[in-house]
Amino acid sequence: MTPNSHCRCAHKFCINDSPFKYYRKIGLFHSTDAEVSTRRKTFAEVQTERLEQAERTILIKCPPKINEKKLLQYLSSHGKINSHFFFENRGIHALIEFSEKNSIASLQDVIGIPSATEHHVVPFKSRLFIFTLKNPVGQAAAETPIHLSPQSHIPVKDLIQKLCGAESISSQMYTLLNEYQLTEENIKLRFLACSLVRDFARAYFPDSVVKPFGSSVNTFGKLGCDVDMFLDFHKTGKHTTKMKKGPFEMEYQMKRLPSERLATQKILSVIGDCLDNFGPGCVSVQKILNARCPLVKFSHQPTGFQCDLSVSNSIAIKSSELLYIYGCLDSRVRALVFSIRCWARIHGLTNSVPGAWITNFSLTMMIMFFLQKRSPPIIPTLDQLRELADVLLCDFFEYFGNFDFRKNSINLRKGKEVNKPESSPLYIWNPFEQDLNISKNVNQPQLEKFVALARESAWILQKEDKTLRMVNKEPWGLAALLIPFGKSNPNKIKNRMKGIGSETIKSLLDSLKLSNVNNLQKTVGK
Repeated sequence: MTPNSHCRCAHKFCINDSPFKYYRKIGLFHSTDAEVSTRRKTFAEVQTERLEQAERTILIKCPPKINEKKLLQYLSSHGKINSHFFFENRGIHALIEFSEKNSIASLQDVIGIPSATEHHVVPFKSRLFIFTLKNPVGQAAAETPIHLSPQSHIPVKDLIQKLCGAESISSQMYTLLNEYQLTEENIKLRFLACSLVRDFARAYFPDSVVKPFGSSVNTFGKLGCDVDMFLDFHKTGKHTTKMKKGPFEMEYQMKRLPSERLATQKILSVIGDCLDNFGPGCVSVQKILNARCPLVKFSHQPTGFQCDLSVSNSIAIKSSELLYIYGCLDSRVRALVFSIRCWARIHGLTNSVPGAWITNFSLTMMIMFFLQKRSPPIIPTLDQLRELADVLLCDFFEYFGNFDFRKNSINLRKGKEVNKPESSPLYIWNPFEQDLNISKNVNQPQLEKFVALARESAWILQKEDKTLRMVNKEPWGLAALLIPFGKSNPNKIKNRMKGIGSETIKSLLDSLKLSNVNNLQKTVGK
């Protein structure tokens, strides 16, 4: 028997394996129905529930003047509505979640095919509908204001102004988190986008599922971020065991290809063509099949998302689950990640375009590693969480401002820095594929920029006078960090402390100088 052969848990991570057995104690890993209602749901349970909700959901492009009550009354004639919301995206849209899937079929039976006066329509009946008013003049009088759910965060200028009114840096960090994190409505929209892509995949692979991963599901997603999704054949794989009963061994006759990579490329090529040629609202489709992880990029206009579709990305979903667990452990973890990501983006350390800079994922791994190195550790320990979030923010900048990147690498699996296996400027071990450096793209100038900005930020948080800045109506705390330093004084970073980012070290040096002066005075006095 293998060490974990007795484990029957349904999760990607075996709860009897360290470090994940820890989460069994705090209620993150259990699967009985009675327990689900009394504790936080697991990552797999949340995914399953949201995917099922998306299957019962439609998206309607509404007329400019729409009466919410009348719309819901009409739709309710086809079935009970569980939830709904409106949002703006090239016009007003309504997301409607029914209680039963057959309500969608009932609605589809009475919806017509668009007239093709200039173009021929592709006869694919999706769950995307367009409603127009039969009598716009008569219904305009009954129009009432509709609440539109925001699908983007506030501008940085407005954010800084809002942060300045907070009582502490901790309050600023949680304010930023609340303004930037994905809303419940936005998450539902992301799962709907995946479900609509699945409708196409089903034509070729009936048992497949399209699941989101990364920022859309790991609790660290920002409003406006892309939707990463993958085509999962897990259900198909469950049927690989041959039937033991009966006189025959039976199996499907399937196409055989030389490698899994080639199969992935062919699958994505076909799905990409389907989305490009037949997918309502799918535009700017790009098939990037020769990348290390082949994918299809496209813009989904009805939801307003930029999407990346890959196949069976098991490592990515494990990373998503790991971050989900970390985000559930302590609210300060997410507040810290959102604050540092925002700081990095404003100062040009991260970029939405691929390049030599630090990625959001690499930066998040650095933050998790920093939290593991706390004394006591914040990840995964729950019993000794006493420090304020603002202390963590300042200490993060101080820690990496003085980290020996020339010699050491970051290893989250071991929770400690280890010697670099090779000479990349920044080396962060992939927690699940130990031979991969997730930050291999980062070059030396970008790393040096990160270190310089971290030292400068630590200095600002340690030295600033909050009361004086508030009296002078100047940005303070986190708000001060979100203003590009170069705009106020381009030489500030170079001149400040000349590489010493720690106020603690500076104080120690000052005390040593004072001690030397006192000793000299005593010697002279003798």
